[in-house]
Amino acid sequence: MNVSKLKKGVLLAAGLGTRLVPYSKEMPKEMLPIFEGLKGRVFLKPIIQKIYEQLYDAGVREFCFIVGRGKRAIEDHFTPDWAFVEYLERNGKEEYSSLLREFYSKVESSYIAWVNQPVPRGTAHAVYMAKTFVGDDFFFAAAADNVFIGENVPQKLAELHEKRSTPILAVKRVNDPRKYGIIIGREIEDRIYEVEGIVEKPKTPISNLANTSLYVFPPEIFKAIEETKPSVRGEIEITDSIQILLSREIKFLAYESQADWVDTGTWETFFRAIALSLKHSGGHNIVFDVLEALREK
Repeated sequence: MNVSKLKKGVLLAAGLGTRLVPYSKEMPKEMLPIFEGLKGRVFLKPIIQKIYEQLYDAGVREFCFIVGRGKRAIEDHFTPDWAFVEYLERNGKEEYSSLLREFYSKVESSYIAWVNQPVPRGTAHAVYMAKTFVGDDFFFAAAADNVFIGENVPQKLAELHEKRSTPILAVKRVNDPRKYGIIIGREIEDRIYEVEGIVEKPKTPISNLANTSLYVFPPEIFKAIEETKPSVRGEIEITDSIQILLSREIKFLAYESQADWVDTGTWETFFRAIALSLKHSGGHNIVFDVLEALREK
């Protein structure tokens, strides 16, 4: 039984997705599909829906979506269309109608707010857009184009927060730390670290524990963001805001997930997400079937 006190989640979906142009010019990268297995079948699901449902299953019931220009497809997707469900049922497509019914039921039992970020100014600024929504509560924040496959990591963070009542980062070991925000930490339990520092894209690797853009933040993060100066990239980096809180002796923990994790910001990483989600869905043999069919032609 879920007893998490974390009821609020902020989904960050205002990025421009420039590395996926021309697809992402009008279609949000967060709406790219991945596979999900259910009852022996394999279905496609938008990445942002997968992340929303992980948060929902972790106990979140109040959601704030930070979106920008060209993200209307996300709002449309999270607007129940019961007439279409009935259409599917009339035409004998019960499996698909059942999937939508389950999703729409979750949406209708959630409070959802939409906040527009007209100009992307960094992850910290996107988080700051949810300040009024969050109030004085701890909350989840998640990049809606980063997905864990094979484990509900938000659930793990909720359980850890329930025990420790501290802010938390989800981290993952990577081969090239120069591409990510990297934490320095001391392991205090199996795969749980006390965070001592965090650096965005270090030229000289300080560890290989990468920040995966899934957080449990305290309300104090907003004050830290107000004090965060733009980086050399001209963005307000959330890693700098976290470092401000660390310098004030606000303890952060990091949970190292062993699940597969993908940042779907490029076509290469999106292809990896497709392959990994197909593997976890139980439909990985489909890949070989498709290759065989193409070879025969």
